[in-house]
Amino acid sequence: MKRSDISGFYKLNPAERLKIVKDFAGLSDEAAAILSNTASLGDLADLMVENVVGTMPLPVGIAMNFLINGKDYLIPMAIEETSVIAAASNAAKMARTGPRTKAGAGTGFQTSSTEPVMIGQIQLMNVPDPSSAKFTILANKDRILEIANEQDPVLVNLGGGAKGLEVKVIDTDTAAGSMVIIHLLVDVKDAMGANAVNTMAEAVAPFIEQITGGRVYLRIISNLATHRLVSARAVFAKDAIGGEETVDGIINAYLFAKYDPYRCATHNKGIMNGIDAVVIATGNDFRAVEAGAYTYAFITGKYLPLTRWEKNRDNDLVGTIELPLAVGIVGGAIRAHPTAKVNLEILGVKTANELAEVIAAVGLAQNFAALRALATEGIQRGHMSLHARNVAIAAGADGK
Repeated sequence: MKRSDISGFYKLNPAERLKIVKDFAGLSDEAAAILSNTASLGDLADLMVENVVGTMPLPVGIAMNFLINGKDYLIPMAIEETSVIAAASNAAKMARTGPRTKAGAGTGFQTSSTEPVMIGQIQLMNVPDPSSAKFTILANKDRILEIANEQDPVLVNLGGGAKGLEVKVIDTDTAAGSMVIIHLLVDVKDAMGANAVNTMAEAVAPFIEQITGGRVYLRIISNLATHRLVSARAVFAKDAIGGEETVDGIINAYLFAKYDPYRCATHNKGIMNGIDAVVIATGNDFRAVEAGAYTYAFITGKYLPLTRWEKNRDNDLVGTIELPLAVGIVGGAIRAHPTAKVNLEILGVKTANELAEVIAAVGLAQNFAALRALATEGIQRGHMSLHARNVAIAAGADGK
C-alpha cells in the first residue's frame, strides 16, 4: 500500500526524492526526466525550498514599446497565458502614439510612488484598559523605534528602518474582548521587506508587554501596504485607438466593473495578468502583491476596479491605476535566482520604487488592452489566434 508519510524524505537529495515520487506515482522515465530538469537553477533549486524534486519553468517573454517617465524599457514577463505579452506591447505602443497638436496624448506612461514603507502588525491582548494601553505605547514610541532599529543597523545606515508608529483599538464583540493593534512603520528601501519587518515586530513585542501588562500574540508584516502606493497614468489619443466610439466603449466597460462585482473580479484579474508576470520574472512574491492589490480594491468597503478610465477635454481616453506594490530588487530569491537577476538587468531599474512604477504601468497597459478588445472585436479573436498554437501542441502537433 502506498503511503505519503515517508520518514526522512527531506534529508534525501533531489534524485533520491524523485525516485520515491516516481515509484509512488508510477511515472515513466520520460516524465521523471522532465520533472528533474532544474534548468538555470541547477543545484540552487534544492536550497530555495523544501523537498525539491525538480522545477516547473515558465516562458519569459519581452513586452515591447514601453515609454515610462520618458525612459524606454524592455520588460520581461514570466507567464503561461497566451496573448498577455502581445496585448501589453500593443497597448504600450498606443500609449506613446498621439496627435502632435495635443499635449499629453501619446507620451507613454507617467508614474509616481510613495516611500517604500511597510507595516509590521503587533497584536496585543488581555489588556483591561486598551485606550490607556494605546496612550502608553505612543508615549514610548521613541524607545520602541529604537529597539526595532537595533535589529537591522545595515538598513538604518542606508537611510531606512523603523520610522513611525500607529496604534488602534479593535473591539471584537466576542469573549476575547478588545485588542490593541500596533503598526510599526518601516522604510525597507530597496527590499520587499518581510524579513526585516517581521524581525523588528518580534523584537519590540516583549517591551510592549512590559509597559502595558498585556500579552502579544501575532507579530507579522501586513501585505496591505497602504503606505507603499504606486500609481500610473496614460493618455490614449482617440484616433490612435479606434475613435470616440472605442473611447466610450472602454469607459462603459470600466463602469460595468465599477458597479458589478462579478465583472470587477475579472477586470482586476486582467490587471494582475500583467503585474504578476513582471513580479514573477523579477523573483518577487506575487502572492503578497495579489493579496495587497485585491484587499486594496475593497478598502472602501465595496469591491472596486484598481483602474479608472475617463475622457479629457479633447475626448481622448485617460487611464489611471493605483495600488500597493511591495516589490524589491535585493533580498530573498531576487538576487539568488539567476533568471531573476538577468531579468532585472534587462529592466535596468535602480530602485525598488522604479520597479514598482514599471509594474504599475504594465498593469494599466494590460487593462487597457483587455477593455479595448472587449469593447470592440471581443476578447477571443486575438486571444484564440495566439492560443491556437497551444491547442495544436496539445493535440499532438510538432514543429511549425
